[in-house]
Amino acid sequence: MASTTASARRRFLAPVLAALLTLPGAAAALQAQTPAASAADHAAVRARHGMVVSASAIASRVGRDVLRDGGNAVDAAIATAFALAVTYPTAGNIGGGGFMVIRFPDGRATTIDFREKAPLAASPDMFEDSTGAYSAKIHHKSYRSVGVPGTVAGLALAHEKYGSLPWRRLVQPAVTLAADGFDMPPGLARSLAAVLPAMRPYPASVAAYSKNGTPYAVGERFQQPQLARTLARIRDQGRDGFYKGETARLIAEEMRRGGGLITEEDLARYQAKEREPVRGTYRGYEIISMPPPSSGGVALIEMLNILEGYDLKAMGHDSPAYVHTLVEAMRRAFLDRARYLADPDFEQMPLERLTSKAYAAELRKTMLPDKASPSEPAQVAQAYESPQTTHFSVVDGNGMAVSVTYTLEQGYGVKIVVPGAGFLLNNEMGDFNGKPGLTDSTGLIGTTPNLARPEKRMLSSMTPTILAKDGKLVAVVGSPGGRTIINTVLQVILNLVDFDMGIQQAVDAARLHHQWLPDRVDVEANGLPPATVQALEGMGYRVRLGGRQGTAHSIQIDPVTGDRIGAADPRDADAGAAGW
Repeated sequence: MASTTASARRRFLAPVLAALLTLPGAAAALQAQTPAASAADHAAVRARHGMVVSASAIASRVGRDVLRDGGNAVDAAIATAFALAVTYPTAGNIGGGGFMVIRFPDGRATTIDFREKAPLAASPDMFEDSTGAYSAKIHHKSYRSVGVPGTVAGLALAHEKYGSLPWRRLVQPAVTLAADGFDMPPGLARSLAAVLPAMRPYPASVAAYSKNGTPYAVGERFQQPQLARTLARIRDQGRDGFYKGETARLIAEEMRRGGGLITEEDLARYQAKEREPVRGTYRGYEIISMPPPSSGGVALIEMLNILEGYDLKAMGHDSPAYVHTLVEAMRRAFLDRARYLADPDFEQMPLERLTSKAYAAELRKTMLPDKASPSEPAQVAQAYESPQTTHFSVVDGNGMAVSVTYTLEQGYGVKIVVPGAGFLLNNEMGDFNGKPGLTDSTGLIGTTPNLARPEKRMLSSMTPTILAKDGKLVAVVGSPGGRTIINTVLQVILNLVDFDMGIQQAVDAARLHHQWLPDRVDVEANGLPPATVQALEGMGYRVRLGGRQGTAHSIQIDPVTGDRIGAADPRDADAGAAGW
């Protein structure tokens, strides 16, 4: 528990609640103890031995079959990841990167960092145009926005260290899916039709994801023969099937053709890294998450440490007091994110302090009981980070848990399919700061920690996370959503721990987000009672309603039966949980 005592919390809450109750309509909102559902209720999936939950029901079944065949959670995660590269191309990938958190049955934990890297020719001013001005197009929508992919190397490292089944067994299902095809699901059909106009400048992309320029209809057979051949090289040659030989040659050729920077040397040099997880506690639960270059774990633990000093359940879910306290914790963690966090191989960071209970106690003293704190561009500004990522969760029969979040950055990355290779390239270089010294009110920042440099990993918000208590696995959580990822994972955990929700209800519940700048509370459509919104505006908050936030495909362990309970987020149309 935090250092704040129960009596001190009551002393803090009394003026908070009194002040908030004076705002119009606030009293009614304070009675709200359950969240406004943002999606239709549906049943979680229970299984005794193992569970996989992902954005694609097809990919989840691939992972489930690996568990049923005797594979462990790492094996299933690898097979699921490769399958998602076929069935969920908006974010599932072999041309991007991400993070894996592993908890072993004995409580030990580790992480695999397979975040993309900047090529050797990268520099802090690489996103300037010919006049020396910063160019958002170069930064996010050009061949220069492509980072050296890390996914295949990360999965290969995870298999080398912790896998149990043969590599070929884990990659073959993806080869088969790409070669033989699968019936087009409704979510993917809508997604491909929507992205097709942006792909038209790239003939290989149009050829891969449409029928000669015509969108696929739901139920039509979707085959990807070039991707199948690339996956077969990975199946047969391991990581060298991607980072050397034919695939590397095709990537480098396309980079040269389009003015990109990645070379065959960049690809051959890429290495995934195993890192110690970042750890914290919250009301007796152990939090195991991803360290930098992901900002997610540090920010998550910092927010939980702050919130541990308050009786959130007494406030009431979605009440003005709850949302106010939540947003102020978010605001402070995101300020520190921008000030300090980056690739640990390049920058020194005060991680111990940021994740300490003592620092959280200091931050609580700066939180006003009934008024929004200010966010000023002079303090920090945020760079853009796309919400198009994907997350999946795995638990095997022995209790090994794996949480994976990976991405191409924007949906379908830079929209460029490598000719002859059949997969999409990322635009992750857009997660570096745009230009040294570039800071403005629109949210651009040019501070040193996250500037592009050769072989540096760009900062991320991905937050694959595992919860345990008293030495036992409790839940596996994560989400896509750019910077909203951190706050989505935070709210799922709060729903589980503070509000005693089951995993499906915790995932379905409406979400909100604040990231310091822009100084705005974003709330899912119908996500807060009108009285709460009115009360927040009375405290000085700017509230924006609409849209959706994240897709938190998660697993909870039933503490009585030991069943794995899989919760696919209904915000993802094609998602599914598969267990046995």
